[in-house]
Amino acid sequence: MTSPRKPYPSDVSDEEWALVAPYLTLLPEEAGQREHCLREVFNGLRYIIKTGAPWRWMPNDLPPWAAVYQQAQRWLNAGCFEELAHDLRAVLRLAVGR
Repeated sequence: MTSPRKPYPSDVSDEEWALVAPYLTLLPEEAGQREHCLREVFNGLRYIIKTGAPWRWMPNDLPPWAAVYQQAQRWLNAGCFEELAHDLRAVLRLAVGR
């Protein structure tokens, strides 16, 4: 899904999103509980991480800071990033023959 806003340098590329989306999707898209596009929430998290800005300084064209923060907490509690890092490490090790 493309966003109508001008992209930030921290936005996830289509290739990156294809890689990380399966790890971040805790509920199916049709679950109806999602108010904001998951990719935009992830873009918001990347913005905060890349810029070091405080949560409350999230730009207005990204999802609200509280929504991004709450989803980031869900991802952290579910171990999404650890699982992604583990699988990436395994792929990279295979790529170099280890």
